[in-house]
Amino acid sequence: MTGSERAQRERAGRTVCVLDELPRPGPDPLRAGTVPRDGVQTVIFTSGTTGAPKPVELTYANHTASALAAAWNVGLDPDDRWLSALPLFHVGGLAIILRAGIYGTTAVIHEQFDPDRVVQALEREAITLCSLVPTMLRRLRDAGLNSAPDLRACLLGGAPVPVDLLDWARAGSLPIVPTYGMTETASQVATLSPAEALAGIRGARPLNGVEFDSSPSGELLVRGPMVAAGELSDDGWLRTGDLGRIDDAGLLQIEGRVKDLIVTGGENVGPAEVEQALLSHPAVSDAAVLGVPDPEWGEAIVALVILRDAVEDVELLDHCRERISSYKIPKRIERVQELPRNAAGKLLRAELQIPDR
Repeated sequence: MTGSERAQRERAGRTVCVLDELPRPGPDPLRAGTVPRDGVQTVIFTSGTTGAPKPVELTYANHTASALAAAWNVGLDPDDRWLSALPLFHVGGLAIILRAGIYGTTAVIHEQFDPDRVVQALEREAITLCSLVPTMLRRLRDAGLNSAPDLRACLLGGAPVPVDLLDWARAGSLPIVPTYGMTETASQVATLSPAEALAGIRGARPLNGVEFDSSPSGELLVRGPMVAAGELSDDGWLRTGDLGRIDDAGLLQIEGRVKDLIVTGGENVGPAEVEQALLSHPAVSDAAVLGVPDPEWGEAIVALVILRDAVEDVELLDHCRERISSYKIPKRIERVQELPRNAAGKLLRAELQIPDR
């Protein structure tokens, strides 16, 4: 992990043990029967995208339920090779190793995300499954990925998935499967099947054993055997902090983070929708949206963009206007050189800043 991420965990108020080298292998306590299935297997920190990371205790039973639900959705083959370029101290990367151990299959671990190396692995190294975040997939597209002959499914989560990426993947018959999950749920709890993804279906289907509901305010609630017991409210539900619902087709639709909502002119705007509109423009390589105090609007929507080609503000605004409601159009567009992201590629909204003029 990075030095700043290590420091965040040390400040979280709990004793932390950081191993710079892995211990030598020994007897598996679970197989030996010395550890109960409800015993804590992992203490892993949330990604800290909207605030300070917090420790979450996940049990052997949580990880096993997650692995079985994943196999139920994407299938299982003894020759599977699951590629991960995700950090192993985030739940998405750790889950791949644990699944491989539970399934008896192969995990292919890259020390860090290198687009050219991942493209080579997908095209030439018999990778059947992989896990990515949207910024990684966009970089793979830019690096020339156009085929993955052995790939059965690529789980794509950690952030809203831009529609243009899904359309590109579908056009190339790449089985990019949107997924939803979090540290508190030991990874995914809703994922499309590969067939649904290739058919152009949008959303994510609840995995086996998972239940969803919504609070009166629209916050998404979840429960199931992979959800950390210590994170449940008194009513038995995990409050996800996300706005979401199950639609008429039984698919999960995520509408943004509760804390991220921008209230502008009395209307609620989720930044992810505006970001996706911007990212669908070919000149935009990355984007983030935030609200800033404004005497007229309450909050004004400001977009931070990284450009791959020169483009005028008016063109970007017209592009957004064709895709989202008028009250969601940014009032300002600021060009930046980089956006704060963690090692897994997730946007760190708490660190977004408008550049000085």
